[in-house]
Amino acid sequence: MHNIDIFIFVFYMLVMVGIGIYFNRKNTGHDDYYAGGRGMGSGHIGLSVVATDVGGGFSIGLGGLGFAIGISGSWMLFTGLIGAWLSAIFLIPVVYPAGRDQRLLSFPQWLQSRYNKRVAIIAGVISGIGYLGFTASQMLAGAKLASGVFPELDLQTALFIMGGFAIVYTALGGLKAVIYTDSIQWLILLIGLVFVGLPLGYASVGGMDAIRTALPAELLRLDNIGFPQILNWAVTIIPIWFIGMTLYQRIYACKDEQTARKAWYIAGLFEYPVMAFMGVGLGLLSKVAAEQGMFAPDGFTSAAGMDAEIGLPIFLRYILPVGGMGIMLSAYFSAILSTADSCLMAASGNLVHDIIPKNKTFQTLKGSQLATLLLGIVALLLASNMQSVLDLMLHSYAIMVSGMFIPVVGLLFFAQPKAKAAVGAMISGGGSTLLLTLSGIALPFGFDPIIPGILISFIIFVFIQKMKPHGISGVK
Repeated sequence: MHNIDIFIFVFYMLVMVGIGIYFNRKNTGHDDYYAGGRGMGSGHIGLSVVATDVGGGFSIGLGGLGFAIGISGSWMLFTGLIGAWLSAIFLIPVVYPAGRDQRLLSFPQWLQSRYNKRVAIIAGVISGIGYLGFTASQMLAGAKLASGVFPELDLQTALFIMGGFAIVYTALGGLKAVIYTDSIQWLILLIGLVFVGLPLGYASVGGMDAIRTALPAELLRLDNIGFPQILNWAVTIIPIWFIGMTLYQRIYACKDEQTARKAWYIAGLFEYPVMAFMGVGLGLLSKVAAEQGMFAPDGFTSAAGMDAEIGLPIFLRYILPVGGMGIMLSAYFSAILSTADSCLMAASGNLVHDIIPKNKTFQTLKGSQLATLLLGIVALLLASNMQSVLDLMLHSYAIMVSGMFIPVVGLLFFAQPKAKAAVGAMISGGGSTLLLTLSGIALPFGFDPIIPGILISFIIFVFIQKMKPHGISGVK
């Protein structure tokens, strides 16, 4: 990698840390740190939402899907479009007024306002653990990118360098810094992909004729995927728009309800088709390059045996000119950072507001920053023991969704949902998904554990909801 590229990337990293320092000085208190002033517009919020949701994990993960199964991998983010628009229609009109009137700072606080404190604590634990997994997945994505670009840098070293930058920047800046820098980072990624990565990648492999020659025809079709996989993605990703702590924080940060809904519509369109096809397209081109022998100096004479998620970073290193590598590396790391910072803020918010809300140490600006720093270190250690970015993300999604989606649906569609029904649904849904995941039991038709997890959660919720008051004791 040329010194000019290194300079561009280091300059970008220093600018991001500088923004964190700037907003560290602007934050006036605990509420400002987690809610961003509650007066932000739809443009910044919309770009921040899509940057957070797609981010580095899906950017690297989508490249891996394009490498493995071709353009049909784009269906993963179609579920993001559906989820964003459904939550804009059904969720935001209910959540925003409550957040404004009660000065809410977290997703479980909203659950507490409608159920009770016990529901909020359980939701806080599930959400906090899930977002630690998300944060770890972004750090791992950054490490894979860096180690692919810098062959002399092993994965663990890259992980601690990239993760360290993400932790320091996030702990300093708070939510307002996260949202503003997300907008910048997303635009950097979009410009980098549209004007640098895709055209140079397409030209370097020799155009469409070379692509058709190098790849099986099914990789160029949208139907190269079975219904069970699409269902797995839909059941995993669509509900996250209803229970994602990062999304509730951004709803509370909007200046009004209409702004929030507009932001969600913007985010959905950027997810699909924009990012979906760009991500898998670059992954597909990297597989063509591998089959053509471009990666032979790295020991890969074809795509066989390659980690699908490492193909794209290696491809970028080979095709980009001096300066271009620095821009694209900054673009991809900006996507990674935009999700890592948001997920870390979410985990921190769950810890401070929902799990230990009466701990005075963390109820200050400095205490909030300390909580964020400590959780960032935990996420870094978790990432050091994982291998797949996409698997880590989807497992985290699955446990959160199977535990918390049905209680949220209960709030939206039941006039008087019971707290004990929510508790039963969260424990049974999240617990069953976790047990099935850890057991490795193969489910029929290739379904993921989240599907029986949500079904169990739904059955338990409805069963308890319909029971007579004397039918079960304990939580009211």
